[in-house]
Order: sequence, then C-alpha cells, then structure tokens
Amino acid sequence: MDVLNALGWVKFSIIYENNNGLIRVQELLKEHRYRITLRQLPRTEDYRPMLKDAKKAGVTHVVLDVERPNIFKVLKQAQQIGMLTSYHNYFVTSLDLHTVDLEDFRHGGTNITALRVVDPENAMVQRVIQDWVFGQTRYGRNANSPTAPTLMNNNITFLETEVALMYDAVQLFAKALHDLHRSRHIDLTRLECDGDATWVHGNSLINYMKWVEINGLTGLIKFDTEGFRRDVTLEIVEMTKDGLVRVGRWDPTNGANYTRTYQEVQQGIVESLQNKTLIISTILADPYTMLRETSERMTGNDRYEGFCVDLIHEIALVLGFNYTLKLASDGKHGKYHENTDKWDGMIGELLDQKADLAIGDLTITYEREQVVDFTMPWMNLGISILYRKPTRKPPNLFSFLSPLSLDVWLYMATAYLGVSLLLFVLARLSPYEWSVSAVLRPDDSNKTNTENQFSLHNSLWFTMGSLLQQGTDQQPKAVSTRIVAGIWWFFTLIMISSYTANLAAFLTVERMESPIEGAEDLAQQTKIKYGCLYGGSTWTFFSTSKMPTYQRMFNFMESQRPSVYSKSNEMGVERVLRGDGMYAYLMESSSIEYITERHCDLTQVGGLLDSKSYGIALPPGSPYRTLINSAVLKLQEMGRLHILKRRWWKEKRGGGRCEDDESKSSSKANELGLSNVGGVFVVLLAGMGLASVVAVCEFVWKSRKLATEEHASVWAEMGKEIRFALACSDSNKPVRKKSLDHENGPSYLSMNTYGSTFTASQYSFASKDPLS
Repeated sequence: MDVLNALGWVKFSIIYENNNGLIRVQELLKEHRYRITLRQLPRTEDYRPMLKDAKKAGVTHVVLDVERPNIFKVLKQAQQIGMLTSYHNYFVTSLDLHTVDLEDFRHGGTNITALRVVDPENAMVQRVIQDWVFGQTRYGRNANSPTAPTLMNNNITFLETEVALMYDAVQLFAKALHDLHRSRHIDLTRLECDGDATWVHGNSLINYMKWVEINGLTGLIKFDTEGFRRDVTLEIVEMTKDGLVRVGRWDPTNGANYTRTYQEVQQGIVESLQNKTLIISTILADPYTMLRETSERMTGNDRYEGFCVDLIHEIALVLGFNYTLKLASDGKHGKYHENTDKWDGMIGELLDQKADLAIGDLTITYEREQVVDFTMPWMNLGISILYRKPTRKPPNLFSFLSPLSLDVWLYMATAYLGVSLLLFVLARLSPYEWSVSAVLRPDDSNKTNTENQFSLHNSLWFTMGSLLQQGTDQQPKAVSTRIVAGIWWFFTLIMISSYTANLAAFLTVERMESPIEGAEDLAQQTKIKYGCLYGGSTWTFFSTSKMPTYQRMFNFMESQRPSVYSKSNEMGVERVLRGDGMYAYLMESSSIEYITERHCDLTQVGGLLDSKSYGIALPPGSPYRTLINSAVLKLQEMGRLHILKRRWWKEKRGGGRCEDDESKSSSKANELGLSNVGGVFVVLLAGMGLASVVAVCEFVWKSRKLATEEHASVWAEMGKEIRFALACSDSNKPVRKKSLDHENGPSYLSMNTYGSTFTASQYSFASKDPLS
C-alpha cells in the first residue's frame, strides 16, 4: 500500500490466482479511496480472454498476485494482446520477481514494479550461491531440487525468497542453539512424537531465538517479544531496459522511500523515447490540420500541414522521437456515449491504445480529463459569436445635434431663457442701466426721459449673440448685469468648445449598426437563429451551464426545427454567410479569428462567453506527459508558438486580406458628405424661410397702417413700397408728415449722452450740430 501511494495509484485492477491472493491484498480492499476491480485468473492455461476483457475495460494499472511459476506466463500473454505497453503499469506482489526471466519484457517500456527481500548483489548471497553450486557439482546432488538456486537464461543464479528464508531460519536456529549450549549443558533426551514428554530446554531455546540478532540473506533478523520479525527492509525494484533495478527501499517506520532523483527518472523516460515512433491521432480542421495543397502525390506525414502539424514537428525535434500522423476514423474530437459506455473520436483512440498522442483543436474539459491526460495548454481561447459584419449606419440629417444629448439641449434652452429673464429683471432694478434720452416733438418742444437698453427683446438678443459667439450693440454697465453676462459667457465658452470637439468625432467616425452586441442580445430575441457544432465542447458548455442566459440559449437551440446545429465548423460558417444576418454561429474565438481573416464580411460579436484551452491528450498514465509539457513550455518561451500562429492565421491560405482593408480605411479621416452636414443647410433654409415670412408679415402690416393713415388702398400702398424697394437707387426714404401724428403719440428722437447721433422711429437725419 505504501508503494502504491508513492506511485500515485488510485484506480487499478487486482488480478489474483487463488484465495490466498485476496488475503495478501486485503488491506488494499479496506481502503475506500481506491477504485479497485477484482479479476481472478481462470483455471485453464489460457489467460488471454480475461486479459482482453480487462483491456477492453481500459485497465492500465494492475496489481498482479500470482505464484512465481505463473508470473512469466501471465506477462507473456498480456504482451501478446497488447497489455504490456509503455502506458501500462504492473505491481507484482511476489517477492521472487527477480528470479523470473524478464528478458522478453525489458524493451517494451512497461512499468513493472515489485518488492524483494533478497538482494542478489549482496556478497553473502553470492557466496552462498557459489557454495551451493560448487557443492551440487562436486557431490553430484540434484540441481533441480525445490531448494536449489534458480538458473536464468544468462546462467546467472538467484535464490528464491523461500529458500533464503529457510536458510536464515536454520542459521538463526543454529546460532540460538549454540548460545544456549554455551550457557548451559544441553543433554539429549529421546522423545516420542506421540508421547506427553517435552524437552526441558524448549522454552529457553525459543527465548534465545527471540534475543539473537544475525545478518542473513534476507537482511537483519530479529524478533519482538511476541515472536514476530521486526525492522524488515524491502527493496523496491523496477523494470528497465537493463533489467530489474533497485529504485528505493521500504521499512515499517518510514514507508516507501525512492532513492532515485527526479532527473534520473526523466532521463530514463527520455532515453526510452529516443528514436521511438509515436502514433499521433488528429482530425482535419483549419488551420490546425489540413490536407496539403499540391499537385504531387504525397504520402505519410507529408500529406498534412497546419499549426498542429508544425507544433508536433517542433516537439519531436526537441525530444528526439519519430511520429506518424493518423486521422481519427470517425473524424470527431471525443464524446462519451452512455448507451455504449464508450468514447468516440480521438479520445476513444487513446483509450483503445490505437494512438500515443492526440492533437488538434481539442479542448481540455473536466469530462475528458477524467479519462485521459492533458499537457499544459498551447492555446487559450473562449466561446464567442460569429456573425456578419454590421452594416454602416446612414448619417442622420440632423447629426450635428448628436454631440449633445436631448437633455442637454433642453437644459441649454432653459438656461438661455432663464439668463435672459434674469438679465432683463436685474437691468430694470439696477439704476446704472438707465440712461438719459431727449424727446423732440413736432411743436419744437422737448422733454428729457431715461431709457433702459435691456428690454425683454434686447435681453433675449444679447444672450443669443453671446451663445453664438457673436456681439451685440447692448453692453451691460451695472456690476450685477456684468456678473450675469460674465458667467453666461463662461458657460457658453465651455459648452461651445465641448460641442465643437465632440462634433468632429461624430461627423468623421462611421457608425456601425448591428442588431446584436453579445450573448444577451441573442438570448432576448428569436428572430436571429443561432447554433453550434453538435456534440463538441461548445455544445457541452451550453448543455451543462447553470447560468440562466446560457440555459435559455441551449433550450432555444434544442427546440428549433430544422436543427440549428451543424456537423462541422465549415458548415456553420457557410450557414452564416448564406444567412444574410439571420443566423449566428457559436464557436471558439481562435477559429473565429482565423475565419474573419479570410471572410471580410464576417466578424466576432461580443466578448468571450467562457475561458478554455487547447492541449495535447495522452493515454492515462502516459510517462511522456512531463516531457511534452516541458517541450511546449520551451517553445512558448522561445516565441515559436506565436510565430506558428501568425504563419497559419495571417500568412498562409489567404490570411491577412481583411487587415489591409482596415488599415487603409483607418489611415485617413473619412470625408464628410452632404448626408453628414445636410441638416445645417436645412436649418439655414428654414431660417431664411422664416425670416422671409416675418418680413412679408411686417410689410403687409405696415402697408395696412399707411393705407389707413393716407386713406388709400392697401394694394396701392403695397405697390408703392414694392416699387421703392425694388428700385435700389437710394437708401434714404422720405418721411411722411402724417406719420408723425399716429395713434400711438408723437414720434421721438433719442439722443445719447454726448448728443452726437440721432435716430427716429419713422425717419432719420444727421446733423453736425446736436442741438439744431
């Protein structure tokens, strides 16, 4: 049990010969953490049917408990059916494995471990064997007696454990009897087997045997008070190409302790891998493994090319082994079928020992990890969505309003009205905003009044001019109105600057419109269909996910008729191309990256739904896992993995064509068309139209007033005004006297403080003398 724990065995099969074997392994059967299957050898001499059944069940670790004469027979028949490969591990419970001829199994790479109590290289053991052989030859005794040393094919003799124990027992008995005789005189008494008489020195002799310690063929011999041997040391031996080699020791106190270093173990594996030809299982998938495009007829490994082909070639160069690429018979990655209790695809070929490695776009999953061994990942990725590129969104006619949200526009309008009203109120309250003006009447009388320049109309015009970065004739004089104006100017500075900066981005950057942005959008609609590769790792992810979104997506895919699943990734990509935006395909992001490099109208939508990795799969218990891990890590540190990915993603097979288009489009800014700035022209035309309508209204209103005053026809007055306007000969217009006495009172002339300029509401004139 200590040795199996040191070896890391958890799941294994016990093959035993008789019920005594069950007694020897009873401690293993009591341990609940072990997953053990029991198989008993048949009574016949042919063990192959039972061994074939064990191989079919995927047994790779075997505890073999058979008598010494049958060890070779069982191992030989296991070798004949393919159960003695480098992926199989045997622990032989017999302490006499070193006496079995293992020449036929030395170069198979099988891990055979055992314990022994007799060290064949011990000087005492060699002397006893030589004396025994010399005595047999000199005295002509039977060399085939049960207690004779075992003679191997290379004429090397070994003592069986039972013989060595018998020899040590006699030596111990003799030593105890000798010590007893020296301490007291032993008399010889004739005893009858059927009598009741006992030897008086019997108890003393037993006590002497408990106290005596000797070094025998089986090591140090000493007993406890109960008569059980203690401090037994066993050697741990393993099979190598040079035969059985001691690799450690076991003792009751310290358990199993291996004396070989980790480097020695790895060096042994490297030597066993040198010039060995491994069978590599793979499947056709772009760009990992592909058929070579050539007009010549290719054979062997030259038929294939791709990322994985180059990767396994680089690993083979590092470790020095040969390999043969072989396509999986069913072209699948590997899925477990409960009805047959079997795995298909590349995983099934590893379990059936038809391949030594499996490489391709093979995802490391928990279910697969339970039955095979994976190396460290050589590529990290995740599930994403393949979809058609979004169409360019046509520019909005009023796109110049986009830099600011609707809320901001409303707040600005509110701020404009609020500041205008506040300016109007403060100007009327402040005495510094009122100025003196002179009113001239027709009867040459005059009157002095005060005037406020910030009427409601002028206040609105002042804030509008400031907002549009233009000036007005009105200028605040009071401190309060200047504070309001200054704060308003600062506000308009920030707002106009922000608007201008954001407007450049909105008008030059193209907007892309896509109906979906990620998995959430897919799950919340039913118009766009979506699917994945049936039975693959992506399908497994959705079928076992506990997240509500992914569960809803899986239920949707399962309920669709016709099916939204595809039999290969190529079929899924073709369906996206033909779907015209009505189908999305879920697959690994690395494959999406490869496809989008060649189909410029396809793209990846959203981020990664999960995180997964690709790895190289090996049969369970493969000794090459650590070496291949080291090789993959070395290639990663050297940058070879990055070079290989760039070669097969962007350089080979038409890659990189879409990258050039993107770089050209991003090298210069997009030109602005009429669709981008057309809204400004619409606003200009609308303003011009509004001004024209207002002007017509003013013209009609004034013409109507003049017609009333002159007691003339409205149409006649309108004709006079139109003819004068179209004449364009003079900018001065004669003043009508009756217009000075209209219903609103006399017209007035306003004069500023310095009296340098005069204006009239109905007429205008200029004079060098302000008081004339």
